[in-house]
Amino acid sequence: MEKTPHAVVVPYPGSGNINPALQLAKLLHGRGVYVTFVNTEHNHRRVVAAEGAAGIMLRGREGFRFETIPDGLLDANRDGADYDIGLSVATSRCAAPLRELVARLQLDGGAPPVTCMVFTALMSFALDVATELGIPTMVLWGGGAASLMTHMRFRELRERGYIPLKDESLLTNGHLDTTVIDWIPGMPPISLGDVSSFAGALIVNTFDDLDADVLAALRREYRCIYTVGPLGSLLDAGVGACGAATGGGLSLWKQDTECTVWLETQEPGSVVYVNFGSLTVLTQAQLVEFAWGIAATGRPFLWVVRENLVPGGGGPAALPAEFVAETAGRRYLATWCAQEQVLRHRAVGCFVTHNGWNSTCEGIAAGVPMVCWPGFADQYPNCKYACEVWGVGLRLDSEVRREQVAGHVKQVMESEETRGNAARWKAKAEVAARPGGSSYKNMQSMVDAINSLSPSSPTTPQPKQNDCEHLLHGEGLEFTNISCD
Repeated sequence: MEKTPHAVVVPYPGSGNINPALQLAKLLHGRGVYVTFVNTEHNHRRVVAAEGAAGIMLRGREGFRFETIPDGLLDANRDGADYDIGLSVATSRCAAPLRELVARLQLDGGAPPVTCMVFTALMSFALDVATELGIPTMVLWGGGAASLMTHMRFRELRERGYIPLKDESLLTNGHLDTTVIDWIPGMPPISLGDVSSFAGALIVNTFDDLDADVLAALRREYRCIYTVGPLGSLLDAGVGACGAATGGGLSLWKQDTECTVWLETQEPGSVVYVNFGSLTVLTQAQLVEFAWGIAATGRPFLWVVRENLVPGGGGPAALPAEFVAETAGRRYLATWCAQEQVLRHRAVGCFVTHNGWNSTCEGIAAGVPMVCWPGFADQYPNCKYACEVWGVGLRLDSEVRREQVAGHVKQVMESEETRGNAARWKAKAEVAARPGGSSYKNMQSMVDAINSLSPSSPTTPQPKQNDCEHLLHGEGLEFTNISCD
């Protein structure tokens, strides 16, 4: 027990962070690392409501445990429309509960001493706790390599006068599209509107072939980056597939399990899958335009309409009654689903997406062409790469028009070039996840690095004051210096 490494995994309490962190935790556990996965009490209750206590218990295995801490919010603030915004502020109050939890784990004779803490980039308070307790840290970046590189350049963007914007009119007068940034290493020219808006990391859910140029540039400046994606593909490939390193993610919403039964009745490559993730909110007008655009394709479709997708909620009931009637017999409406399972189904031929990184990466791994409608943060560079670099999608205008929705869906589903590109990237993702592939080897290298740590190892910053380090220190983050040899 004394020689078993113990990683405490602390994700930001949103589904876009929880599930990649859980996938990583499963992979670590499958490679012999004892894992404590820390969720908030509120999200634990949501998961119990969605899956039942038995669903969570089945995920626990010897050497893999779930713990909870408060989320720092008042009860009255948890169910409001601004829950996610309030949560970003409130997480700073999680430091004391996390400190108490880790101290308790260190005294737990049934578990090995904690040797490292892995947290997502928005949970910077975890760094303070780890530093205080002398525990090495690693950070899981929730986006792709391109968004990491743009964040590394935020200081230079400020110095060159690109940000902050001088006035609000620049958001709507075309300035963001016409201001081209062509000096970021490893990246093609990118408009200011395609630059993302949060901050950085060490472990990236991508694979080397997908982001070859930008990763080469990143590694010239940052000594050690582990590319271990697609995480779902690594799990499917059986990387350390034992115990908790199997099964799906944790869902904060009750998942519709009948949608895959419906997919079985559809022809291969015929279904349009529509899902805007866990945070995107549409206006009623946008919902209507998407609805009639999808209807106009004439194709069967599976649409995830969250209860809070539009202000005031309602889920599928918010859709126009005429649309629901007209598309009867060729559509399936759900409030949530197991997305990776859906994307990998042979019937799915197009993915209408907001381009969050998890969705983008899952679409790449499944080989499904995309129609892209980004709304904030790293969704913009993800969309640019999907459409212009990888050649697997088409971008919708920010103003949703039913004619363009229908046209783009038809185009990506009928284009041999787009479908061929998607199939090639799927094959490359599979190769990366297999034994001997880049992500497979990087995963083992990361585990070897964790195995080399001791509970008393100090947290040390990178020796070079590069842009990434400057930015992350500015956000309250720093990293353990771990050799990649």
